[in-house]
Amino acid sequence: MTAIALLLTIIIPLFSGVGMFIFPQKMRRVKEALLILSSLAGLCLSVFLFKQDFTFNLPWIGPGLGLSFRMYNFSAFMLLSTGFFGFLIASYSVVFMQGKKFVSQFYGYFLLCLGFSNGVFLADNLLAMLFFWEGFLVLIFGMIAVGNKDAFKTATKAFIIVGITDLCLMAGIALTAHLSGTMVISSINLPLNNTLANLAFILLMVGAISKGGAMPFHSWIPDAAIDAPLPFMSLIPAALEKLLGIYFLTRIALDLFQFTAHSALSTLLMVVGALTIILAVMMALVQKDYKRLLSYHAISQVGYMILGIGTALPVGIVGGIFHMINNALYKSGLFLTAGSVEKQTGTTNLEKLGGLGRKMPVTFGCFLITAFAISGVWPFNGFFSKELVYDAAIERGWIFYLAAVLGSFFTAASFLKLGHAAFLGKLGSENTKTKEAHWSMLFPMAVIAIVCVVFGVFNQLPLNHLIQPVLAGKLAGHNFSGFPASMKLVVITCVVLFLALVNHILGVRAKGSGLHALDHIRYAPGLAKIYDLAEKRFFDPYNWGLGLVGIISRISLGIDRGINWLSDGLTVRLAYGFSSGIRKMHTGNYSVYLAWSLVGMLVIFGFLVIF
Repeated sequence: MTAIALLLTIIIPLFSGVGMFIFPQKMRRVKEALLILSSLAGLCLSVFLFKQDFTFNLPWIGPGLGLSFRMYNFSAFMLLSTGFFGFLIASYSVVFMQGKKFVSQFYGYFLLCLGFSNGVFLADNLLAMLFFWEGFLVLIFGMIAVGNKDAFKTATKAFIIVGITDLCLMAGIALTAHLSGTMVISSINLPLNNTLANLAFILLMVGAISKGGAMPFHSWIPDAAIDAPLPFMSLIPAALEKLLGIYFLTRIALDLFQFTAHSALSTLLMVVGALTIILAVMMALVQKDYKRLLSYHAISQVGYMILGIGTALPVGIVGGIFHMINNALYKSGLFLTAGSVEKQTGTTNLEKLGGLGRKMPVTFGCFLITAFAISGVWPFNGFFSKELVYDAAIERGWIFYLAAVLGSFFTAASFLKLGHAAFLGKLGSENTKTKEAHWSMLFPMAVIAIVCVVFGVFNQLPLNHLIQPVLAGKLAGHNFSGFPASMKLVVITCVVLFLALVNHILGVRAKGSGLHALDHIRYAPGLAKIYDLAEKRFFDPYNWGLGLVGIISRISLGIDRGINWLSDGLTVRLAYGFSSGIRKMHTGNYSVYLAWSLVGMLVIFGFLVIF
């Protein structure tokens, strides 16, 4: 029975997703019902399978390549998370997507994403996992492409960036299988004591953090925030990609390799995490679009997860995983509030918003809770997961802790700006008739906001029943639930958040606007030029790649034209000139022919004598 339920978590969304492309366009209500029922079925099945522990094998290609699935505490946790977010965002999408183009395709891609995600979480074979992982990449392309008129370009950008890092993942899987002699994930535990093992770790790590949206593999996400349908942002960059990327990164660190603290690879992961936190949040500060600002925070927050796991300390890994689920919660909720604002006002441009708190009180309330959570305000869930990461980071080095705390300051500052610009201040004349969003859009936001509170106040529930069991016997008797152990770090956090509030108040007084409250950072000496270059995409690795491709193309074109000139130009002219000269020598005079013959004989004779 459990094996059948396990397979159904993959089969139901896959078949339902395919059905969306088969059913006639006029069957809109049927498709909406199918979307809701399929996602609800996935949630129910994940609840049924929770706490189950078994392995299920199906013969496939040959020895070592069987299609094997494993249900244990980590995969059960991931399956439950996918079902939860899938159902809530599906319910939201039914109203939000009304009147949009390509709705059937979007619903189809939506369900297929759920199925392929479940396949990744359940696969106990690297090759099988790779199949579902790559299928998810194709679906991302499709979900973005059904957006606005510029979406295809963004979809291509996402496909190329993630596709290139997935090639690294493939190479890492091949190398890992070679070193271990198996592709069964639960049977691999390689020591990091040689160059090949370290290379395999790095290649797999690149694939994992790229899927999670870490820098420098991030630049498609802000573009997708503008071009893709809003539910895509709430489902993929906010939730599923973080779950997939951090899940696999954790499996790499805990299971596939003997990953230890103070190693070079541990430091590498922490550096990537710290840089992702700071650089992405600095870009979030200057955004003037609701969705684009949130997209940079979707990038920045994954830095905390990578930093925590990179410490290789139990407190850091627990904090990283806890932050993974917390981020999925409040980031999905924040994108849903952006969708409500977009649906009701027709824009997410912050310069055209303001005063919406009075018109959309439920949306505003959900925004406040999720904004407090992502900023790390007590007693919301983000506070507790960040404190665990802080604890691990400071143990590994004050520079990493400083990066994490500075990231929290800028996060709070940017959400004060966003909340002030969108929901407070003067109501614009174009929004005087704005009403609250439909209840079916408010319901998912409210549920997520409530869970953000519950996972903070009663953090024992997620930590003791979902997260700490993932580390099994590696906790050495520690329990990280409850209030943070270090009051010193808590006090520092409170001071940092208070300074962010003071910074916002002073910025508003100076500029007279919440939207421009951070302009003193944007135009600070030394930063203004950097921001100018960043907004022109000067630092986008994708653009560097396009520039390199352009240079290679021009060089290749020059070589091609040179070869054409040599073969079709110079050679022809030389042949023509030589044949023309020979032709002129044929005068018909026998004495001339005799003279040339004698000259030729002398040349041959001289050659024989000399050589």
